Amino acid sequence: MPNKKIFILLPDGVGLRNFAFSNFYKIGLEKKFDITYWNNTPFDLTSLGFNEIKIKNAKPNPLTDSYKNARKHIELNLSIKKEKDTVYDSYRFPFSFKTIKGTVKSCFAKFFIAINNSEKGLEKVREKIKKQERETDFYKGCLETLQKEKPDFVFCTNQRPVLAIAPILAAKELKIPTGTFIFSWDNLPKATMVIETDYYYVWSEHMKSELLKYYPYIAENQIFIVGTPQFECHFEKDIIVDKIDFFNTYKLDLNKKYICYSGDDFTTCPDDPQYLSDVADSVRRLNEQNNHSLGIIFRRCPVDFSGRYDEVLAKNKDLIVSINPIWEKISEEWNTILPTREDVELLTNTIFHTEMVVNLGSSMVFDYACFKKPCAFLNYDVPNKIDKNWSVSKIYNYVHFRSMPNKDAVIWLNSTDEIAAKIQYGLDTNGTLESAQNWFKIINQQPPEISSARFWESIETILNY
Repeated sequence: MPNKKIFILLPDGVGLRNFAFSNFYKIGLEKKFDITYWNNTPFDLTSLGFNEIKIKNAKPNPLTDSYKNARKHIELNLSIKKEKDTVYDSYRFPFSFKTIKGTVKSCFAKFFIAINNSEKGLEKVREKIKKQERETDFYKGCLETLQKEKPDFVFCTNQRPVLAIAPILAAKELKIPTGTFIFSWDNLPKATMVIETDYYYVWSEHMKSELLKYYPYIAENQIFIVGTPQFECHFEKDIIVDKIDFFNTYKLDLNKKYICYSGDDFTTCPDDPQYLSDVADSVRRLNEQNNHSLGIIFRRCPVDFSGRYDEVLAKNKDLIVSINPIWEKISEEWNTILPTREDVELLTNTIFHTEMVVNLGSSMVFDYACFKKPCAFLNYDVPNKIDKNWSVSKIYNYVHFRSMPNKDAVIWLNSTDEIAAKIQYGLDTNGTLESAQNWFKIINQQPPEISSARFWESIETILNY
């Protein structure tokens, strides 16, 4: 029997880490699949020895962005009505009126919301998106590619991009089974679904329940629980660098122990430089008072190339070492800032060679749980906020934090006065670790290191139906 041909659709760079820089490809080959990446990213996958077909002239219908935006707002409106919970308002992005093009798109979106703000209206919007995309040259080009290549399965690496709609619709037209991955633990309450496939891949039973709740047109037998490949690298012992080599490479002090401060993007945390400064002040006090020798490794958000931390880093250059993520900036658009395999290894080594992590509510809590190391969440507002409408309370009210089985899954830093003592607690006791690992079991299918294998097993199941 000939090998089954699998198309891995990469509509943007989000899927590279999970499906190009993990063991996903290697395991698929071992299972005798014929794998081709249908690649809409600037990254050259042939440099990794992968088969790829570059997507050219990917262009959606001019109205699809407006309909997609309308769909999101209508879904959020319906969630508020069903759940009687205004948290869903916090997932909205403001309409843009800065340019003529942005103004036109926003006006169309607001009009589509006004006339379709119901369950039936949502269904009309979903169908309208499909109808419009089937009329594009991009859709016709996708049909031609699929008719020529004849894949047995088309798998899309995430559910959000508009540019994934036409390829998936073309596959469906040709009766080729399709699937997509819900790529982040917070995506489903946010109404980020753009494509509709035959099968859906989720991290956990918890995420499966969310998918069924927010998208009732999806049936239970369409969902596979596979975990996520993003944590697999933490179990690859051969990528761990010797401590002396790692410290020498990044000019770290071998006499110090380091904690990691993991930065956020500006939208998530506009006051992040001040939080870093507060943590630095607290670590400095610990060093002075308790004869500690602690340092901080600062890992900025990979898509934040701003200079907003420069002043804090300069002031604390004796204490903070900035180790920047190794991402490639292809252009100014956020979705053309691409991860690299080198950064996957750098992240793993940063975790391995630090004692704990401090951040504002990120999934790094799970990365550190893989190494049995604690995480501290910042949980206070700074006095002079850059954005008066922003607050940590908004962040921790998001639906995905409600999956935390109890509040001691992380160390909560509730004020600047607490930081030093609670960092000390984390270092001394590995505090909160058991609860953090219990949370990880809720969020991600265990064991986390075999997620890629579960993906391929589920694809085998689909193709044997």
